[in-house]
Amino acid sequence: MLEEVEHWLTRRSWSVAERPLDRLLAAKAARGTTVSVVLPALNEEETVGGIVSVVRHELMERAPLVDELVVVDSGSTDRTSEVAAAAGARVVHRDAILPRLPALPGKGEVLWRSLLVTSGDVVCFVDADLRRFSAGFVSGIVGPLLTDPEVQFVKAVYDRPLGAAGTGVAADTGTAAGADTSMAAGSGSAGAGGGGQGGRVTELVARPLLNLHWPRLAGFVQPLGGEYAARRSLLERLPFPVGYGVELGLLVDALHTVGLDALAQVDVGVRFHRHQDERALGRMAAAIYRTAQVRLSRGHLVRPELTQFERGGDGFVPRTHPVDTEERPPMREIAEYAARRAA
Repeated sequence: MLEEVEHWLTRRSWSVAERPLDRLLAAKAARGTTVSVVLPALNEEETVGGIVSVVRHELMERAPLVDELVVVDSGSTDRTSEVAAAAGARVVHRDAILPRLPALPGKGEVLWRSLLVTSGDVVCFVDADLRRFSAGFVSGIVGPLLTDPEVQFVKAVYDRPLGAAGTGVAADTGTAAGADTSMAAGSGSAGAGGGGQGGRVTELVARPLLNLHWPRLAGFVQPLGGEYAARRSLLERLPFPVGYGVELGLLVDALHTVGLDALAQVDVGVRFHRHQDERALGRMAAAIYRTAQVRLSRGHLVRPELTQFERGGDGFVPRTHPVDTEERPPMREIAEYAARRAA
């Protein structure tokens, strides 16, 4: 690990317990900072309501940390929108945002469009499939942005137990469920087991790519995690890969835009969520590799497709899937966004 990264780990890796809620509220009030929480959602009726309820009750009604809570529905066929609205979120359909641009499928597309329907100085993204959700997932990653003006982008750190999806919603709102709040600075080294264990795509694809090509990002424990917060002033300057590559793309581009010392991570405990099957992971990996390749060469893939195999009645059957190849430009280049900001 680079000496610069070791130093960064001691300066920019924290635990959620290091910033109590009263300290965050005081810092928020002192600077007049506003906070938006965005949940991108696709067929998450089982979990989205619990997440929205915790954020609204603990971080809006009990303590005014969050100013805006938005669920962006990217085309759900279940009751995701109804459940989220009943729990207290403002629900916006992806296709209703910037309708002159036909929406592309993918999580990154939803995150990009969310900048047009939110107004917070700090934007916090949270996946909508989390179980045992705690308010610490939000307060933890928003905290450094409220208390340290030099920090621009914060990723969540957590244990991610494979095969333990969990049920229910945690009642503990001070820290994430099961949080180990004794995370020593520098203890969350990339590639470690236990608290440093990422998902399968992280360990097999993203972490090797980052260590080999962007070694200054080797200290991030969960580079592909869906829980992160950033200043709007940074997000509006970054291009957004429309699909699975959005997390890696934003992290790499944030490094090049504001530098390593403006990036940080916070240990929020344990993350329980639905796991993908191997074929979905393969498509995810291909999109992430493509996102890395574009940033290395700014060139084009010769063949932006991935062929996988499924066993059929007569043997293995090839299935070919397109790899996400589209990226949305920095939001500040969109006329509607510029007009809204100027109003």
